[in-house]
Amino acid sequence: MDIRPIRTRRDHQAALTEIERLMAAKRNTPEGDRLDVLVTLVEAYEARHFPLDLPDPVAAIRFVMEQRNLAVKDLVPYIGRPNRVYEVLSHKRPLTMAMAWKLHKGLGIPAESLIRQAA
Repeated sequence: MDIRPIRTRRDHQAALTEIERLMAAKRNTPEGDRLDVLVTLVEAYEARHFPLDLPDPVAAIRFVMEQRNLAVKDLVPYIGRPNRVYEVLSHKRPLTMAMAWKLHKGLGIPAESLIRQAA
């Protein structure tokens, strides 16, 4: 198995091409092992060169609202009265730690997104 580190964009593209070719490989075969190693190398390269930033807290909340078809009234148990929910959603009031914890536990929004400084 001739596998080298991914250091350049050309290396990255070559690894992606090879991964695509190996996608049908069965586990515990030389091709399957090569696929596993290449995927690990590509993930490491992409994490270093193309990091994904977390959304701001309001964007995370709005995303969950849209995905689950939630209305402002559905957020009252987590944030407080409807006017408080509107203030948070319009960036006029920051989330408190208590609100963030309730949103995380109740709606499954990643805590890392909720405690991030709003844009």
